Amino acid sequence: MSSFELTEQRLAVTCRRYPAFPREPAVLVRLVKHIHKRVHDDANAILKPWGIGHPEYNILMMMYGTEAYSLNPSQLADAAGEKSANITRLTSQLCDKGLIERTASDEDRRKVTLTLSKQGLAMIEAFLPSICTLLERQAACLKPAESMQLETLLKKFLNGLDEA
Repeated sequence: MSSFELTEQRLAVTCRRYPAFPREPAVLVRLVKHIHKRVHDDANAILKPWGIGHPEYNILMMMYGTEAYSLNPSQLADAAGEKSANITRLTSQLCDKGLIERTASDEDRRKVTLTLSKQGLAMIEAFLPSICTLLERQAACLKPAESMQLETLLKKFLNGLDEA
């Protein structure tokens, strides 16, 4: 029996005990949670040889996805979906590892720009082939049309959360 089948059994008990409990939304939210954990664990296993974890990977990839390899901390928090306190901790770790550089603005010393270092860029380019393989493997069960449909539905779900 899969871990999600156990989750469904617990949801059935909850619904029996509290008939107004919204089973379908609860299933969706719990599926997202299970998927997140699995994606997180798989990425951590791939990234372990590079001495970083999935949250640090996300930070590096958000920076890699900009033209100048740079973001300020608030942009990074928005892009990575992290709280600002966690961004501070993660970026400090990445700075200590020499993967990103922190520079103060010439106009306002309170403003900081975070930029990938040459070492950070080299690391990303070294692990990207393994990450690409992982991503392809994770989505291999979906046909291209299903993948597009799931993307559309997940975006709709996310937008609905923003509106709620």
